Amino acid sequence: MKRMRRVRRLARRFGRARAACVVLLMVLATLRIGDPPALEEVRLRAFDMFQVIQPRVKTARPVVIVDIDEASLARFGQFPWPRTRIADLVDRLSGLKAVVIAFDIAFPEPDRTNPAAAADAIAGLDDATRDRLRALPSNDQVLAEAVRRSRVVLGESGMSSAAAPLDPSLPMTGLAMLGGDPQPYLVSFPGLLRNLPELEGAAAGRGLFTIRNERDGIVRRVPMLMQAQGATMPALTFEMLRVATRTDTIFVKSDRAGIRSIAVQGFEIPTDRNGQLWVHFARHDPGIYVSAADVLDGRVPADRVAGRLVLIGTSAIGLLDTKTTPLDAVMPGVEIHAQVLESALTRTVLSQPNYAIGAELCVALLLGAIVIWLAPMFGPVTLAAMGAAFAAALAGASWFFYSQHRLLLDFTYPLLSTTLIYLALIFSNFVREQRQRRRIRSAFSRYLSPALVEQLAEAPERLVLGGEEREMTIMFSDVRGFTAIAESYKHDPHGLTTLMNRFLTPLTNAILERNGTIDKYMGDAIMAFWNAPLDDAAHQINACHAALDMLERIEALNVVREAEAANGGHAYQPIQVGIGLNTGTCVVGNMGSDLRFDYSVLGDSVNLASRLEGQSRHYGFPIIAGSATALAAKEHFAILELDFITVKGKSEPEVIYAIAGPAEMVNSACFQRLRNLTIEMLACYRSRDWDGALDVIRRGRHSEAADTLARLYDLYEARIVAFRQQPPEPDWNGAVVLVAK
Repeated sequence: MKRMRRVRRLARRFGRARAACVVLLMVLATLRIGDPPALEEVRLRAFDMFQVIQPRVKTARPVVIVDIDEASLARFGQFPWPRTRIADLVDRLSGLKAVVIAFDIAFPEPDRTNPAAAADAIAGLDDATRDRLRALPSNDQVLAEAVRRSRVVLGESGMSSAAAPLDPSLPMTGLAMLGGDPQPYLVSFPGLLRNLPELEGAAAGRGLFTIRNERDGIVRRVPMLMQAQGATMPALTFEMLRVATRTDTIFVKSDRAGIRSIAVQGFEIPTDRNGQLWVHFARHDPGIYVSAADVLDGRVPADRVAGRLVLIGTSAIGLLDTKTTPLDAVMPGVEIHAQVLESALTRTVLSQPNYAIGAELCVALLLGAIVIWLAPMFGPVTLAAMGAAFAAALAGASWFFYSQHRLLLDFTYPLLSTTLIYLALIFSNFVREQRQRRRIRSAFSRYLSPALVEQLAEAPERLVLGGEEREMTIMFSDVRGFTAIAESYKHDPHGLTTLMNRFLTPLTNAILERNGTIDKYMGDAIMAFWNAPLDDAAHQINACHAALDMLERIEALNVVREAEAANGGHAYQPIQVGIGLNTGTCVVGNMGSDLRFDYSVLGDSVNLASRLEGQSRHYGFPIIAGSATALAAKEHFAILELDFITVKGKSEPEVIYAIAGPAEMVNSACFQRLRNLTIEMLACYRSRDWDGALDVIRRGRHSEAADTLARLYDLYEARIVAFRQQPPEPDWNGAVVLVAK
């Protein structure tokens, strides 16, 4: 019994929050082992940041790219070129003493300009000429001889679908396995695109130039060894190193965690568990490029190529071989191969060792245990300082290993894990404090806005009458033709109540989710406001967002109701909402009697918002806003000027606008034409150019925006007809007095 009591005391001291955090720590460790895409994305972004801060600095240029660039295409015509020209390119580079020449290009099909093909394709040739053409060596044979005379590595490509069966007679690079079998870990492709057999047989080596993007489209790792259509193939770059070192075998070192490194004589390149090299990127370097046209025309000095590895590829935009790296948004794919070679030759490769995940888990578990034990004992300032110290230590250690040892060790997972544990403890404290305020919330949450309930929970003394003056945005919304809809439910009052709840609930949620406060419900209408009781610097923008959200939610509800009507065999009447928005100075506060009061708002701006809601049916736009609201939100929405009005009882006119849609709509061609037509029509109308205004209306009725502007055009046509019969006063400024609500 004593032992049980002791256990219970220890459990109470440890607490449920700490126990829950221990479970959370184990879950997070399992999550790291599973390594979901979101977690990997955070880690990759951190490694990108390191490379951006300190990219690889080039100390030498051991690689040259012979670029089939725009100038080369302009000089020799579109690609692919005749293989004889490619052979000339190989011969010239070999004559310039290139160590190895590699193609970031494949030659899977015979040259279309072979003499035999020309003999068959050209009409009108005599038989003797055809026979002489067929007797000539093919362009592919000419290229094969050039390849045989040089040390050339041909590029091949992994494919997403199986190609023709591989020719077993073609040579393959020898592999020696040190440790476990690496094949289960290798990047694999179902198919392999090879070159012509006569070219493959003449080459000194063959390698895959396939580069895979990460999920976000960025190249960070390049496979050094891959499987394609059942064959284990080295990367183009690694095959170049093998040929350059004159070795016959590639050594693959593996352990239980996967592949550790890939080596040839003099070079051992560390890889991730899948045999991929983390590329240590330098900035895009135009200095390693020479134009293929310059090589063919003999304008490249020998010292530019001699003693270097040469990659033949393209930077021409039309040939679509561009990639994105952590440092450059656009980089030719051939330069990524060059960066791999430079990293290997200058001994500056990056690596993420197989033990990295174990180290990260140990650090995360240790820091998590420290936080679980110490966090409840300290105040928020001490905990914040401790958290900052942990974060700085983790980031600093990760940076040290990157900058000094070129090791990639992730600091984001231990930091994220520790932060989540800390937040879980804070949340448990928050839950305890909230229990003390439940009585106030339960008493007032059915009558007041959630924001006001929170203020009352924090300060109950605010439950007094009175008000304050502040700038606010007011909204009125109303259902169009609700009387007709209600008539259809005259024998089903419960159905009508259900319908009202169905559309008032999403409208209310749209307002509350944009920081609005519901003032009152008036049948099917809603009155709401922003910037009270809590300050909201973006109250105009939030109100406009809420209005658009309301329309979207009503549209979604109408889709469901239409389907229900079709299934139930009864008539369907869509719900359409009109919304008025206005911004101005109002008085807001607790208003009523000593026994009962509401948090509400009063002022001229409230009246104008109500009037604008009533006018939405006449202008053909569901959301009408006053000028103060529209001008404050114009950078965030598609705004359309509608009219210049004077509200009955006020002397100052007001420009009113339609909130036509989100900001994405502004740049659409349709909206641009719609706005231009409206601007032109209003300009003619206000300058009393009735014919010009009617001409714009006529053009608008034949445009793609005709349906959108139909009611607006009807309104202005009626006014113009009336003004032609009774012209406006000489001092008329274009404003119209609103009489009807």
